[in-house]
Amino acid sequence: MNKLALIAGGSTLVYAGLAWMMGVLPGIELSKVPGGPGVEPLTALQSEGRDVYVANGCSYCHTQQVRPLNEDKVFGRPSAASDFKYQTPELLGSERTGPDLTNIGVRQPSSVWQYIHLYNPRAVVPESIMPSFGWLFDVVDQAPTETAVPLPKTYAPAHGAVVPTHSAQALIAYLAALKQPALRGAEVAGIDQATADMARASPAPSATAVAAPSGAASTTAVPSAAGGFDMAKGAALFTANCAACHQASGEGLPGAFPSLKNDAVVNKDDATRHIQVVLQGLHDAKVSGVVYSSAMPPFAGMLNDADVAAIVDYERSSWGNHGKPIDAAQVAAERAKAK
Repeated sequence: MNKLALIAGGSTLVYAGLAWMMGVLPGIELSKVPGGPGVEPLTALQSEGRDVYVANGCSYCHTQQVRPLNEDKVFGRPSAASDFKYQTPELLGSERTGPDLTNIGVRQPSSVWQYIHLYNPRAVVPESIMPSFGWLFDVVDQAPTETAVPLPKTYAPAHGAVVPTHSAQALIAYLAALKQPALRGAEVAGIDQATADMARASPAPSATAVAAPSGAASTTAVPSAAGGFDMAKGAALFTANCAACHQASGEGLPGAFPSLKNDAVVNKDDATRHIQVVLQGLHDAKVSGVVYSSAMPPFAGMLNDADVAAIVDYERSSWGNHGKPIDAAQVAAERAKAK
């Protein structure tokens, strides 16, 4: 009996000691990290949306942690402790069936897109395996234009209008709040070091492959288009950053997101306006007589000049478009004008 008590007691002490050293002490230390500039507590509506996020199992398929890896760059900068000051418990996740949502409020600020995607993901991302969350919406006979979700006809109910419930509004408000703030100098240095360490530990990518975003098919390098740009690179960047709204066909979604196919700005010889839209974003745009209230995010802070040029050239040479190609120098010039 004494041996049994000794074994049980010793095991308990070892477990408690390990738990204290590996869990409690690091938690106490990390809790002292101040929030970075721009990190604020959630509002009441956003906090309610976080509860909806948890209740519907969103964290089972979506992470909220950006790793210092090349394949994670599309989601934002690597995460830092100060990002989670008011996120307790943290919803880091361990399975990335869908994209990371750490910076989704910046990457996809359009509430219109979010509502369509929540109601039926296939309406905006045809290859999506995310389930539809139709129970977070009501179908009513009539609804004010500003509250009805502008669904494509293929996904809209036969009769009535789809409107978000309070729970859906709260969830979208929470997603809109997920934005990565600027980092302090010490954290920037730490992240740079972590990224360098991971780069040294990772095998070098093949020289013939072009990185594709998570969930997209890999694309091998192909000969440059007639204009001298890399069509494969432009296609991969468009898929990662633009296709969710404008669709792979470039035709957008009627009433929600404008078409790029045969668009006057895209086909104009002077690409200035086209470049400005990609760099600075757009809101309440009038295209072919239709006003689109959904916001297009600015990509100036997310993509370098060469990447913006690749996207613009891809759009100007796809779906029958015939706009003149541009180069990174033109993007740099427009970026400088906006400063």
